[in-house]
Amino acid sequence: MTKQPEADTARASAARVYNVYLGGEQNFAVDRAFADQMIATVPEVPIVARLNRAFLRRAVQACARAGVEQFLDIGSGIPDRDSTLDFAAAVRPDSRVVYLDFEPVAVERGRAALAGEPRARMGYADLRDPEGVLGSPEVAELLDLSRPVALLMLGVLHYVADEEHPRAIVTRYRDAVAPGSYLVVSHGTDDGRPEPVRDMIDLTAAESQNPAYMRGRAEIAAFLDGFQLLAPGVVYLPDWRPEPGDDPGTPSARVMAYGAVGRRP
Repeated sequence: MTKQPEADTARASAARVYNVYLGGEQNFAVDRAFADQMIATVPEVPIVARLNRAFLRRAVQACARAGVEQFLDIGSGIPDRDSTLDFAAAVRPDSRVVYLDFEPVAVERGRAALAGEPRARMGYADLRDPEGVLGSPEVAELLDLSRPVALLMLGVLHYVADEEHPRAIVTRYRDAVAPGSYLVVSHGTDDGRPEPVRDMIDLTAAESQNPAYMRGRAEIAAFLDGFQLLAPGVVYLPDWRPEPGDDPGTPSARVMAYGAVGRRP
């Protein structure tokens, strides 16, 4: 099990900056300053964050409608509003969710937000350590991994460098979960707008705790090897089963991240 470190509040963190983009209050001045820099570089970033949250809702509810009531949200950030439990419980009130993150402030504040909620837990774990994630005390307490579970990896794999072997990491999760489990992935890309996205990548490397690594559609599809892709496959976020009333995003924002859902046969 990975030991939880002290929080680094001197540099922006991806979890807290994402909270800024979504209009949350669980962040620090350093995160807001970084978000301002990012928005000055790529103004569409907050729109992409909202598209990602809408994709999370649709994907979670698709899994719930398929009969899944267990959700493991890895790299969840701070579950303070419109989170996985809200989306899942709207379809299956008996849903249970474990949120895991490796950002200490996200864990601390997530635990506070979930205090007294019997259907959810927040814990510390690192996506890159599947055994630590699946063996976390929160998972042991709330989930039954002998039964299908939805693994959620929303906007986190693009913080795993190629030399850390992200495909092999995802494969370890795939092989550990029960048949009938689902994998939900969203991932940033420079396919649609290479130059501004590369500027964004440079900024994450220079100014934040979490350098980002964008990937193309084929590389993202490879994360779902061994899963049966749900229609419409690997597509830009707003194109994954859009619902009436969903924000389609601006033409430039909608091509900056892919989403996909797969089922383990």
